[in-house]
Amino acid sequence: MVFLNGTAGVWSLLAHRNKLLRISVLSWVTAIAQIMVLAHLFSGVALASSEDLEVPKFHLLYWSAAALSVGVIYGYRNQLDNKRYLLYGFAGLFLMGLGIRSMLLGSI
Repeated sequence: MVFLNGTAGVWSLLAHRNKLLRISVLSWVTAIAQIMVLAHLFSGVALASSEDLEVPKFHLLYWSAAALSVGVIYGYRNQLDNKRYLLYGFAGLFLMGLGIRSMLLGSI
C-alpha cells in the first residue's frame, strides 16, 4: 500500500508536467492504491473485532484520516479537473506518509 501510493503520487506529479506520462495505467494504479487503503482499513477492523483486540488510538486516527482522504480525493476529482494530476500526486504522497507513520507506531 505504501509503495503503490508513493509510486502513484510521484507518477501523477510527473504527469502534471509531462503529458506523455498521462496514460490509462496511471489511473488504474491510482485507483488500486486508493482501494488498497480502504481494504487495509476494513481488514484491520475485521481482525481487531474478531480477535477482540485493543487498537491504539493513533492507529484509529491515521487510518480514519486515510479513509476520509480517499473520500475527499474522489469527491474533488471533477472540480479540480485541470489540476487532477496534482491532486492525485499530493494525495498519493500523503497516503504513503500516513501508511509509513502507522507502520512506525508498531503492530496492534
